[in-house]
Amino acid sequence: MLVYMVRRLIWTPFLLLAVSLFVFVLGRYGPGDPIEVRLGQHYTPEAAARLRAQFGLDDPMPVQYARYVWHALKGDFGDSYRYQGKTVSSLLGPKMWISAQLFFAAMVITLTFGVPIGFFAALRQGSWVDPAIVGSTLVLYALPVFIVAPALIVIFALWLGLVPTSGWDGFFDKRIILPALTIGLPGIAVFARLMRASTLDVIGQDFIRTARAKGLRERVVNYRHIARNALIPVLTILGFSLAGMLGGALITELIFGIPGVASFSLDAIFQRDYPVVTALALIGAGSLVIANLIVDILYAVVDPRIKYS
Repeated sequence: MLVYMVRRLIWTPFLLLAVSLFVFVLGRYGPGDPIEVRLGQHYTPEAAARLRAQFGLDDPMPVQYARYVWHALKGDFGDSYRYQGKTVSSLLGPKMWISAQLFFAAMVITLTFGVPIGFFAALRQGSWVDPAIVGSTLVLYALPVFIVAPALIVIFALWLGLVPTSGWDGFFDKRIILPALTIGLPGIAVFARLMRASTLDVIGQDFIRTARAKGLRERVVNYRHIARNALIPVLTILGFSLAGMLGGALITELIFGIPGVASFSLDAIFQRDYPVVTALALIGAGSLVIANLIVDILYAVVDPRIKYS
C-alpha cells in the first residue's frame, strides 16, 4: 500500500505542472487584458506599461511561467491583479476554508441519508417502498437550486422561524443548515440511486447465495457482505464529489450570502484576475488527486480482497 501511495504521489507534480501551464498560457493569450480591466476608465498606455512592469507582464512568457512555478513551489501564488497589495494565498485561504466547511456539512447530509436510503430500497425491491423511494429521489434530483433554496428559506426561516436566512458565522452556526441542505439534497438522490443499483448487482452474486446457504444471519449477510461490496462504486463517485466543491456551491453561496470561494472565483474570471484563476486550477487538480488517492485507500478498507502493489 505504501509503495502504491508513493507511486501515485510521484505523478502529482507533473499533473500540477501541466495544469498550471495550460491555465497560465490561456490567461496570457486568451481574450481580455487584466490591466485594462483593472484600470477601467483610467486606462492610459503609460499607466498600463507601469502596471505590466510591476507585475512582470512585460517579460517573455517562458520567463513569467518559470518565475510563477518557482514562487508556487514555495506556496506563493503571486499578487492579485484586482486587489492591490493582496496576495492570492491571503485572499483564497479564508474563503476556501468557508467553502470547505459548507461542502463538508453538505456531504454529511448526503451520505447520512443517501446511502442508507438506497440500500433500504434495494432490499425492498418488489414492494411499494422501492418505487416510492426511486420516485422521491428523482424529484429531489430534478429540482434546481434556485427552487430548492427559496423553498427551504420560506419553510424553515419564514414559516417556522427556526434558522436565519443568510450570512456566515462558522460550521456550528445555524446559518449553515439551509445552504448545506440546498447542496446536499440533490446528492441524496444521486447516492441513493447509485447505492440501490450497486446493491441489486451484489445481491445477485454467487457469494451472497453461498453466505445464506451457510446459515449466516440475514443482518450479517446484508451488512458484512452486501453493503461493503456495494459501497465500492459509491466511493468512486464520492471521490469526484469531494473534488467538485466549487461547481455545486456557486449558486448556493450567492443566494445565502456566504463569503466562500465560489463567488470569489467567478469574480476573478470576470475581472481577469489570472493569478487567482491559476491558483484555483492548481488547488482543484491537487484536490482531485488527493481525493482519488483517499478513495483508493478506502477500497482496500471496505474490501480486503483489493490489494495494491
